[in-house]
Amino acid sequence: MSKEIGIFGIHIDQDEQKVVKQLLQSAADLNYKVCFEFKFAQKLLEKTDLVVKGYKTFKSHKEIDESLALFISIGGDGTMLRASNYIRDKGIPLVGINTGRLGFLSTYKKEHTLSLLKEFSQGNYELDFRQLIRLENRTELLGPNWENDALNEITVSRKDTASMITIEVWLNDHFLTSYWADGLIMATPTGSTGYSLSCGGPVISPGAKSFVLTPIAPHNLNARPLVIEDDTVIKLKVSGRESQHLITVDSKITTMANEEEIVVKKTPYKLKMLNFKGEHFLHSLRQKMLWGEDKRN
Repeated sequence: MSKEIGIFGIHIDQDEQKVVKQLLQSAADLNYKVCFEFKFAQKLLEKTDLVVKGYKTFKSHKEIDESLALFISIGGDGTMLRASNYIRDKGIPLVGINTGRLGFLSTYKKEHTLSLLKEFSQGNYELDFRQLIRLENRTELLGPNWENDALNEITVSRKDTASMITIEVWLNDHFLTSYWADGLIMATPTGSTGYSLSCGGPVISPGAKSFVLTPIAPHNLNARPLVIEDDTVIKLKVSGRESQHLITVDSKITTMANEEEIVVKKTPYKLKMLNFKGEHFLHSLRQKMLWGEDKRN
């Protein structure tokens, strides 16, 4: 196994600085090489006294070495989503050290940072394979530098108007319905606990082979979230009073023309994520939903 790890982060507050310091200490003790995401390394150099000069850096997915043993995200769930863009189809396992709020993705406790690489070296973890969703036919819309794959969701929504939009949906070339709503979320099982959940969608186990279509503030009360098989090809046509509408791929956003069609389908690969002891999805779910607060449960 390779003895090199990649580190990515966005913020460099005290918690992040402490985590980086402990990771470098642990890596040195266990003879791991370290490489940093370029912008994160620059921030550390400019605003901290951490010695990160001389470490190898990377700027994009293309510069990531597939032989990396582990990719570490430092932050919250939003940071994990961005981290996933760097490794995507490389087969490199991803773990998130949580310096943000309670999340479903970034679950490794910052207080245990010094133990992470040791646990990893000893194989004290489980691999969790997460399906992603892809905006299939719009590279010319998003541009060559866009990542069209989403770990959480792809969303279409209204842009500069208070008026609702019409979203016509076909599943495997069979017409489903026309949603009259503020938008439509197409979420993975991973994304089912994010935006989709806040719009009334169901929680789906991360390993389930399914996607969920969740309308955003639909006009018709009978427009409910729909769980579909993840090998379904989803085709959308969005129309409304404005000339453009919004399309979001996780945290990345751009516009699409009125009455333009897009195709969404699953990616041909899955993302590897690490689960250490005490970090099971159900544990995070109980904490987030406060299911243990009622002592009768």
